[in-house]
Amino acid sequence: IYHYAFITDATEGLIVVNVDTFSDGEARNNFLQRAATWNEGGVLDGATHIVLAGHRAFVTTPRGVQVVDVDDPLAPRLLSSIPIADARASAVQFRYLFVTSPIGLHVVDITDAKAPVVLPGSVPLADAQRVYLARTYAYVAAGREGLIIVDIAKPDAPKVYQRFDADGRLNDARDVIVGSTNASLFAYVADGVNGLKVVQLTAPDTQPRFYG
Repeated sequence: IYHYAFITDATEGLIVVNVDTFSDGEARNNFLQRAATWNEGGVLDGATHIVLAGHRAFVTTPRGVQVVDVDDPLAPRLLSSIPIADARASAVQFRYLFVTSPIGLHVVDITDAKAPVVLPGSVPLADAQRVYLARTYAYVAAGREGLIIVDIAKPDAPKVYQRFDADGRLNDARDVIVGSTNASLFAYVADGVNGLKVVQLTAPDTQPRFYG
């Protein structure tokens, strides 16, 4: 599985590409070719996002999240479908899949990938886009609502911890990544028409007992 990149395409579904050429030390042969294409029965029509967890791929589509087994990368097979309408993106942490849709953030128990369970607890949001998980928090790029930080310490009962829109200046949030620099934590937000926004989440002077 580590020889391949998995790419979603709204028309063709899942495209599998061998990327070994990037690791052989020879820059002159860095040309990629697809190894397989899979969209059995059109199940991945409209695919928008993919995340891998082990040998399982979670692909968001307008009809929901499709769980695909890629243990054999050249012969994917559908394991199950998660009925979340217009699913946009997802992220996995331990036994749980967190999914965004136009109505909010949903949580799915994926302990059994063949029989995932959508949990009743969800967070209503008007325009949830991408989501990033970091320990007990989910960071949601929520369009015009800005950056929403969700407490997921109890995955079956997520709750909004904080909403941040920089006094209305962060109003087209599309994606977010969280990372550390020295002793501080930052959220890097793709804010659509406004470009890249950097939000400082923690710093030594705001957390006196944190030493980096």
